[in-house]
Amino acid sequence: MADPRKQCRCLLAEAGQADMARIIAEYVASLDDGIRTPEEAYRVRLAICQGCDQLLSGTCRLCGCYVETRAAKKGLQCPMVPARWTKIES
Repeated sequence: MADPRKQCRCLLAEAGQADMARIIAEYVASLDDGIRTPEEAYRVRLAICQGCDQLLSGTCRLCGCYVETRAAKKGLQCPMVPARWTKIES
């Protein structure tokens, strides 16, 4: 389990937030196919987020979202300027 005093550039489960990670995973799974990012693109987006210095314990420091929810919606973009996700990945 992650040290709650230590901040990490990681997703929720890796940050020791298993309950929130489960809730987010259920939410992502419930999204309609019309708005959900295809699985492969979702994984690419999350990998990009994991390499970003704005990721902090599953949250984007630029916009405050849980990156796993933002990455799951194909209509949303990375809040970085310029955006780190491209249209090719959506």
